[in-house]
Amino acid sequence: METLNINIPIKKYKLEELPAEDRELVEKAIKATANSYSPYSHFSVGACLRLGDGSTVIGANQENAAYPSGLCAERTAVFSAQAQYPDQPVTAIAIAARNTNGNLTEQPVTPCGSCRQVILEIEERYKQPVRILLYGTEAVYAVRTIRDLLPLCFVSGDMEG
Repeated sequence: METLNINIPIKKYKLEELPAEDRELVEKAIKATANSYSPYSHFSVGACLRLGDGSTVIGANQENAAYPSGLCAERTAVFSAQAQYPDQPVTAIAIAARNTNGNLTEQPVTPCGSCRQVILEIEERYKQPVRILLYGTEAVYAVRTIRDLLPLCFVSGDMEG
């Protein structure tokens, strides 16, 4: 038997320490929390992604009484970007959230498993990493690729013989 250890490099910043373009992305994600439709969970999530040409696209979680019909902020942003700008790779995504009291979360929030898989597919599609910025009032975590949050991932190449 062999034990494999997976080490994930995560940089921890204060918002004001981020480079200007990353800070802008985080601030747009924070602002996007206002576009959340979350009457059931009261947990508002906003996302903002940067495309290869420098433009940005926001997303916000959208809930539905039939819970599986809702969609996370990260996927609304990614799917919107892909529908509007199919030739532009996603280079970075920032995620922020407000808790049930309406306050920004102290700790950074992370994408759910489904969102991680979707972001992984974007990395695969454009053959480049997507930088992840996870916002919390106490810290911003910067992750260099979604593979760091999904280290034992499943991609289309795994199905090939």
